[in-house]
Amino acid sequence: MYKSLRLQNGIPLLLERMDEFRSVAMGIWVLAGSRGETPGQNGISHLLEHMFFKGTGKRSAQDIAIAIDSIGAELNAFTSKENTAYYIKVMDESVEQGLELLADIFVSSTFPEDELKREQSVVREEIRMVLDTPDDYVHDLFSANVWGKGGGLGQTVLGTEETVTSLNRDDLLSYVDSSYSTDRIVVSCAGNINEDRIEGLIREALGGIERKGLVNAPVTSPFKAGLNVHQRDLAESHVCIGIEGIAQNSPDRYGALLLNTVLGGGISSRLFQEVREKRGLAYSVYSFLSSYKDTGVWGLYAGTAKENVNKVIETAAGELSGLPDTLGDDEFERAKRQLKATVMFGLESSSRRMQNLANQQIFYGRYYTPEEIIREIDAVSLKDARDLARRLVSSGKLAITVFGPLDGSEISRGNKELTA
Repeated sequence: MYKSLRLQNGIPLLLERMDEFRSVAMGIWVLAGSRGETPGQNGISHLLEHMFFKGTGKRSAQDIAIAIDSIGAELNAFTSKENTAYYIKVMDESVEQGLELLADIFVSSTFPEDELKREQSVVREEIRMVLDTPDDYVHDLFSANVWGKGGGLGQTVLGTEETVTSLNRDDLLSYVDSSYSTDRIVVSCAGNINEDRIEGLIREALGGIERKGLVNAPVTSPFKAGLNVHQRDLAESHVCIGIEGIAQNSPDRYGALLLNTVLGGGISSRLFQEVREKRGLAYSVYSFLSSYKDTGVWGLYAGTAKENVNKVIETAAGELSGLPDTLGDDEFERAKRQLKATVMFGLESSSRRMQNLANQQIFYGRYYTPEEIIREIDAVSLKDARDLARRLVSSGKLAITVFGPLDGSEISRGNKELTA
């Protein structure tokens, strides 16, 4: 059972009761991420996420850790390009203690100076870990190439060692004041709950927050096609290829998800079968949709040997450009069944339900039941999907990022339909 209301300060509160569960997941979502940061403060959203766990007015970082384990809870957070989320998952018998803990870190964190220095070191190690993981790092390079390096979506979530190290406690406090305003917060809760009781607890814990920040409009950059090669002596070359995609709330989102499933969303997908199974060009190959509030990218990744890079680019670009005219009934219906299963499997936990509530509020401003989502997927016709594929590939603009042991002179630029 779903319920939507607002706290006395205007914050949306989304509740979903699931009597068959014993767990309860509660989350506080903030519309602040790396996209809204200035280049000089890149990484502050993620660093701040870490710092919320480092002490409050009544708990030290160790006290927080002990409190989590004492009730068998999972307390965590994550940062993306557009949002930051803080959440806790508890047994239904520990809802009150769990909510009190989550609210304490969100409302009363003090960001101690000594903890900040330590956490900056932790984040620097996290950044270095990504740099040493080329199949992850190539996606950061790809985003910077597609959206530009001067801010916005082209920035990484983690920031750089230089920007993270330069931030101080006053920077964090100022960022909270400007970006954590009540009109940018959403609270969601799902699981075995008593709606009236949890509503009262959340109103008491979070209804008194009063922040009126001033946030600049996010930087919007046009999609940038072209070939970008980043040389490094690696055992494998890592390739990302993409075209401009769709916004998160686009009416074409289910069609795009189906196209992505056909292209590279499973072991029967075109990329997996053609690139890996038939040609043996890569072990890891898949496609992805990265959608944001106002734009997106439809891309694919493959890790391959240096001598196979051109074959991978040409094969993948050919599959992408040929999709509008070759998409068939059987694979389209198979993609529908696969996508519907993915949707339903992804909602079989209180945590995922809690995340789903918040995401729908943030991007769509309303709640879609699982049954409505299934109907939306079923409503996409083969003609709809072909038309959408044709629109997406019609620009002919292909972005290619290669990370590995070769230079630009050795790289193909796709095929005649799609050219970098």
